[in-house]
Amino acid sequence: MSQNLLSKLAIVAVTVALSSCSQAETTQPKSIKIDGSSTVYPITSAISEKFNTNPNLKSPITVDFSGTSGGFKSFCKGESDLSNASRPISAAEMIECKNNQVAYIELPIAFDALTVVVNKENSWVDSVTMAELKKMWQPEGEKKVTKWKQIRETWPDKPLNLFGPGKDSGTFDYFTEVVNGKVDASRQDYVYSEDDLALVNGVSQDPNALGYFGYSYYEKNENKLKAIAIDNGQGGIIPSPESVDNGQYQPLSRPLFIYINAKAAQENPALKNFVEFYLKEAPEVVRQVGYIPLSEEGYKLATIHFQRGKVGTVFDGKSAFNLTMGELLRKQATY
Repeated sequence: MSQNLLSKLAIVAVTVALSSCSQAETTQPKSIKIDGSSTVYPITSAISEKFNTNPNLKSPITVDFSGTSGGFKSFCKGESDLSNASRPISAAEMIECKNNQVAYIELPIAFDALTVVVNKENSWVDSVTMAELKKMWQPEGEKKVTKWKQIRETWPDKPLNLFGPGKDSGTFDYFTEVVNGKVDASRQDYVYSEDDLALVNGVSQDPNALGYFGYSYYEKNENKLKAIAIDNGQGGIIPSPESVDNGQYQPLSRPLFIYINAKAAQENPALKNFVEFYLKEAPEVVRQVGYIPLSEEGYKLATIHFQRGKVGTVFDGKSAFNLTMGELLRKQATY
């Protein structure tokens, strides 16, 4: 066999191999990258696991948590396909996404009761007013308000040890704005983490601790934590699915979201399938995880917005306090 013929055969073999690889690549599902809120993480993680039990839908999915703000940083650069969020996208983040030509679809997926907790051994506090929460957490209290007795005269002269999310957390943003009147307005001398389980462990090991995070993390650890009733001037209300659903647990109830990269959803069939699967499974999974599902109509509207590629936000770049499920539904309906 001539050298020339061998060369031609080699070229044909390489061409066939490359063609086979190309076909394999086109049939291989594209990956889906998810980041953002640690509060929403349990919902998205559970749904992604359920999604991948179906061989017809299965796709490589990475679900991380860096906090809502951290998630939006990567999302608005086009580095993730879906961003979990425990607050609406901010005005600054809207500008960042626009500058990077990242169009997004905003989908509410659940309600949460932001929960204030203490150690199980704490016998002196059952409820707290919004004014007392502010006294604990306002910047002016840093290194000055350090004892329980300074918050309420009848409470003991014991250390007040605070635990909460870090600055990249949407929970931190929401809490500081609703309690202290301004996003990021918080004392800094507290134990912080973007990992809510680390906060759970911290409070559960310290008899003098007080912390806050999403309701799901309390519900799964209520054997070692004590939830505190929030008194907004009409008596203390304990966080629960019922008190959120009927609008009583205010102002610490809030909607939770996922944000979808609209272009990625058009170009990646796996992402489109995942989001549609997400909205279908959300009512059951949200309840199992420990949050409060939207109404049937709420999920139906979210599905319609996604399928129509309805980009943008209905929240004008800021959180909405004292928002009830009915009010959220009306916002969706007039999107």
